[in-house]
Amino acid sequence: MRLPPLFIERSRPAQIFLGGVIPAAIGSLQGVLIGVSAGAYWAVAAVAGIGMFLSGFEHRDGWGGADRGMVSGAIYATALVVVHSLIGNHGKVSLGSSRPVFVIFVAIISILIGALGGRIGRALRERAGTLPADEQAAA
Repeated sequence: MRLPPLFIERSRPAQIFLGGVIPAAIGSLQGVLIGVSAGAYWAVAAVAGIGMFLSGFEHRDGWGGADRGMVSGAIYATALVVVHSLIGNHGKVSLGSSRPVFVIFVAIISILIGALGGRIGRALRERAGTLPADEQAAA
């Protein structure tokens, strides 16, 4: 199994795109879809969750995946809330009564999903013997 390169080894523009622009774009799409179709909203939410899990594989361990989940999840949820508010459409799915609590809730869920991906990615790297050199000495 070929794992993606570590996030830290990517160029700064790639990090910004993968860790910020993509979550903001998906969150913006969700902000539109929430007023269009509950089914489409949940389908894209599932794809976003899978993406968050897989992005954890780009980190050395669960802690790195958790960090990525917190930042990307907060960006995603903030974009969703802002676009939904700007459009002003009636939501087919409830975000709860407090938008800040929604953003925090999504960030926490993303922390858990990213951490799981990071932990599994590390286990796969250990099994394949492809840990970064500094971690092989510590392991």
